[in-house]
Amino acid sequence: MIIDLRSDTVTKPTKGMLDAMWNAEVGDDVFSEDPSINKLEAKAAEMFGMEAGIYCPSGTMTNQTAIKVLTQPQQEVICDVQAHIYKYEAGGMAFNSGVSPRLVNGDRGRMTPQDVIDNINPENTHFAPTSLVALENTSNRGGGSYYTMKEMAAIHQVVKDNCLKFHLDGARIFNALTETHDNPKDLGKLFDTISVCLSKGLGAPVGSVMLSSKENIHKAKRIRKVFGGGMRQAGFLAAAGIYALDNNIKRLKEDHQRAKIIETTLKNLTYIESIMPVDTNIIIFKLNNSMTHEDFLAKLAAKNIKAAATTKQTIRMVTHLDFNDDMLDVLVNTLKSI
Repeated sequence: MIIDLRSDTVTKPTKGMLDAMWNAEVGDDVFSEDPSINKLEAKAAEMFGMEAGIYCPSGTMTNQTAIKVLTQPQQEVICDVQAHIYKYEAGGMAFNSGVSPRLVNGDRGRMTPQDVIDNINPENTHFAPTSLVALENTSNRGGGSYYTMKEMAAIHQVVKDNCLKFHLDGARIFNALTETHDNPKDLGKLFDTISVCLSKGLGAPVGSVMLSSKENIHKAKRIRKVFGGGMRQAGFLAAAGIYALDNNIKRLKEDHQRAKIIETTLKNLTYIESIMPVDTNIIIFKLNNSMTHEDFLAKLAAKNIKAAATTKQTIRMVTHLDFNDDMLDVLVNTLKSI
């Protein structure tokens, strides 16, 4: 038995998901004729109260497409210093859209309205015009921290007052909504574009959907084309996304509960220096000097457990639908035995 906690992207399709994929009705999506893709895009858009959606191979592509739709070259994008669009998308903002990031040192990946206000450039030929504010919910580098609807609405008001655009990297948005119990339709009222990942906690093998207005999605299709993201009979993959939205949202609470048990275990171990608060399904902790992260990962590997080092002495674990209670017991006993 392999216990893989490196990410919630490591999941395999369940039998039900495989059946849905096998029986999917497909067509040519470049002609907008794949029924399963059309159904997924419409379904996701309706869930968030948005007009339309576009299916892409990855969350990086939906994020980068949204940024290009909402900006012009030489403009500036306000985001947290830990944001995925800055840390983990290979400089895509600069390369794809010709824009630069304005980095905010937020609270575990989260910005406040005042953070945004303080980073809007004045009208001056020396400065890049501020055009876009981008949030990440939940925050990967922030240990799965999340915004409440009230917090996002307050930032939206700043965005609106300053005639800016608003993007949500919602790679794990359903993890956040599981904790806040907010209505996803209310998110659609706040953001110009939303990226929703289907291959993380929801368990689909591939894909993300960008949601926006019909006008922006029309623009996004041209951008997806130039990014090389046009797909043909990808309805087999879209069917997995539909299944994920129908079946794998409610069970996210189980992942959060197991993550809390891991947090409680870690708090009582002598080789742990600190732990980020565990809010959803991500556990980030730092080892003290009694053990290197290489030694720690090797001890886990000896028990067929995989985790990831994000920086020196810092470890990340992510719970997901392929991590069950039996695996949790093995992990807890292993951590205690180290």
